[in-house]
Amino acid sequence: MRIVLADVRGGEGFVSKDTVAGGFGSRLRPFSKVTGVVAALKRRFHDLPSVHLAYAAALARRAGHTVVGSRGEVVDADVALVLSSIVDHRRETEWARAMRARGARVGFLGLAAQTLPHLFEADADFIIAGEPESAVMRIVAGDVPSGRTASPEIADLDALPFPWWDPLVPPRRRVRVPFAGRPVGGALPVLASRSCPEFCTYCPHRIQSTYRSRSVANILDELSALQDVRGPLHIVFRDPLFSQDRERVLALCDGLRSRSLTHTFECETRLDRLDPALLTTMHAAGLRAMSFGVEAAAATTLKKVGRRPIPETQQREVLRHCRRLGIVTAAFYVLGFGEDTWDSILATVEYAIDLGSTVAQFKILTPYPGTPLFKRMQSTITETDWERFDGFTPTFTHPSLTHDELTFLLGSAYTQFYMRPSFLANYLRIGRSFGGLVGSLDASVKRRYARHAALARRPRPC
Repeated sequence: MRIVLADVRGGEGFVSKDTVAGGFGSRLRPFSKVTGVVAALKRRFHDLPSVHLAYAAALARRAGHTVVGSRGEVVDADVALVLSSIVDHRRETEWARAMRARGARVGFLGLAAQTLPHLFEADADFIIAGEPESAVMRIVAGDVPSGRTASPEIADLDALPFPWWDPLVPPRRRVRVPFAGRPVGGALPVLASRSCPEFCTYCPHRIQSTYRSRSVANILDELSALQDVRGPLHIVFRDPLFSQDRERVLALCDGLRSRSLTHTFECETRLDRLDPALLTTMHAAGLRAMSFGVEAAAATTLKKVGRRPIPETQQREVLRHCRRLGIVTAAFYVLGFGEDTWDSILATVEYAIDLGSTVAQFKILTPYPGTPLFKRMQSTITETDWERFDGFTPTFTHPSLTHDELTFLLGSAYTQFYMRPSFLANYLRIGRSFGGLVGSLDASVKRRYARHAALARRPRPC
């Protein structure tokens, strides 16, 4: 059997799928000069292949089938599996129609197709509901389903074969960029665990399955196999909370060193799951970049959406140690919580600047279907186009801010964070040498922005 695995390349803006937003994906359509630059850099550094399709490729190869990858090319196939997303479902279903016209049986996998099957079922022979491996095992055994098919989660993740990347990502040269945590080319994702142990009401990571993790030995075996086949790589651990178990992380770092594995890696986690000693050990094992959620400056806002606040002293201690070690840090922020006002969002942006992460990502609160937040906010949702649930577009009526105001504040967050001399000084790690000059220039930029923001906020005549 010839099996095609498709991660259809996104169109407008920068589209990121697979494990992003739990699998719904995101799309940044540039709406300012700064967001245009951010989108261009994301295309260069953040276009990772799908780890779920790589698992499907491994299962198909193990069963003796021919496996072909596609980024939107229409090719001959007996069965085609398409990675689904909310943000680009029209291009995905268009590709599926073309493949069915050539005689292939087409199925969709991923959280988007599972949660919103009506977007896909007219162009699908089947839709996989759940983590895809159980269903893929049946397909490669010759049992190609029809309609919606349940795919129970695999309890023992160690029982799965390691992801097979050859049909999806040819070996390519890795280019290191000074002061950047992630190289251009050569980065591959790894899932050390699945789902998330936290209970944030706005996050879709918990929808598809329960939290469980692989053994340290199994992860190390995968990393060893990657180094044997492709040489040292940059590994992107896609777990939402990589350092949930401190002892497990320490064991993983010890294994990386004892096996003489020379991959670099990055991870996403919570700052209260880190400390200087753990960071030092992770850095010695190859940690070069780290992302984490701050979300909002106000602890009361976070508590109302089920997110446990992290003490400011802890946040600052971890970031100080990351700067000492040269670890690139990326902080995530969400604008537009129900309690947010114009002033509270400006305070969050000011906090992001003062906290001093290397880079920052700002998004607008998005009520993703299947989350507790969606159920609570359903009556306020104004957007009917699911592709606009992209993380950067207002989709609901906010208690105190219009859509235009939220978009302005989102754009100003990127402008304030990135268009200041101290950002460049921090990125190049020269802030201490030119602190006085940088501070003076920052103050001038801040005054100019404050005048611009005041004009934008001024009431307009009816």
